[in-house]
Amino acid sequence: MTFGITTDYIKLDSFLKGVNCVGSGGEAKIIIAEGQVRVNGETETRRGRKLYPGDRVALDGHEFTVERER
Repeated sequence: MTFGITTDYIKLDSFLKGVNCVGSGGEAKIIIAEGQVRVNGETETRRGRKLYPGDRVALDGHEFTVERER
């Protein structure tokens, strides 16, 4: 699945809210801190991690790719 952004980057916690993987920023903070999220194949524990077009995010068996929206 892909998710389009119109800015240069999106922060990981905002991305997870945008793809409806979490209901709130607080929930995103918890699952990220627990190491449940992978970015480009590596576990990511920083909720402010900047995601750029081409980055891949995996959570609970779902994988999303960040794309630039035109």
